[in-house]
Amino acid sequence: MIISSTQNPKIKHLLALQQKSSLRREEGLFVVEGRREIGHCIEAGYDIDSLFMLAPKGQEANAANVIGKPMPAERSFTLTPNVYEKVAYRESTEGAIAIVRAKKQSLSDLSLPQEPLIVVLESVEKPGNLGAVLRSADAAGVDAVIVCDPLTDLYNPNLIRSSIGAVFTVPVVACSSEECIAFLKSKGIKILTAQLQDSELYYATDMTCGTAIVMGTESTGLTTQWRKAADAHIRIPMLGALDSLNVSVSAAILMFEAVRQRTK
Repeated sequence: MIISSTQNPKIKHLLALQQKSSLRREEGLFVVEGRREIGHCIEAGYDIDSLFMLAPKGQEANAANVIGKPMPAERSFTLTPNVYEKVAYRESTEGAIAIVRAKKQSLSDLSLPQEPLIVVLESVEKPGNLGAVLRSADAAGVDAVIVCDPLTDLYNPNLIRSSIGAVFTVPVVACSSEECIAFLKSKGIKILTAQLQDSELYYATDMTCGTAIVMGTESTGLTTQWRKAADAHIRIPMLGALDSLNVSVSAAILMFEAVRQRTK
């Protein structure tokens, strides 16, 4: 089916899912743009609900060329350039957008190795920051990212785009801080909180055992419950006039210190 009008109900629904987290939660659906990201999504076991493809010179697009297998005609749509331009987030696009069925993942679903490396983010607000942390987590081989008391949903299109699909390649779970602390304690995982006060340099701290690196927001840092739950407080030395780094940069520094210690 070729869609040539931006007023088509399918297009209106796609746009609403992009823009409204409440609708994503209500329907259990979210939007993924880009062939690479859709590929990561499929590899992670997500089901494609609908596929929208840019029309190749007025002809119908072939779903098998995008996702490696055919899709039923009622779930596969070819968009004319004007319609695709309306729904695409990125300027340089690969001509593919999918509506995907969400999966509910909990702490109990995590399959962790003996000495896991986990990143915990408390009350992360900006999807771009979370996406960047996930990209670094993928590169560092982190076993899980746990988002506590999130202020953005894990299927925000900006998060998926900024993570370049890492939200699908790294196990990600959202929960409360209380649930996360209890989970880490029950697994004997050392909690390292990143903070300036009452802390030691991060590279002087052992990260070769089961470790959770916990980061707070750039504006307020971590809450008291995390500071009290910590087994150690760590800091990155700040030699300039400012006293904070972007949370994604800080997380990357700490993750790769753990990698360095574990690959000696």
